[in-house]
Amino acid sequence: MMKIAVASKKGKVADHFGHCGEFLICDIENNEIKRSEIVANPGHKPGFLPIFLADKGVNVIISGGMGMGAINIFNERNIEVVVGIVGDSENAVEDYLQGSLRSAGNICHHD
Repeated sequence: MMKIAVASKKGKVADHFGHCGEFLICDIENNEIKRSEIVANPGHKPGFLPIFLADKGVNVIISGGMGMGAINIFNERNIEVVVGIVGDSENAVEDYLQGSLRSAGNICHHD
């Protein structure tokens, strides 16, 4: 089984990973969404959310923008990062499963 998380805000892919309202977490089997749940964002602290999602068993994270710190933590845990995505959160998961979702490399740069 695979888990895909989408940084979301009211059902849409959030512009910024750390400031999203919630995560749509989908359980994938045989390339289909078998179950999905909405998990509230427990808070934005540097380095916390990637570990929070890794502990939930997430294999892929989809977001609008994301800072390099978070990307590096996901990469260290072999979690695929897909950024630069806009639109409906569930559609983004479906597009990923069909192989049509491509990371646009939308990285947030913080001072």
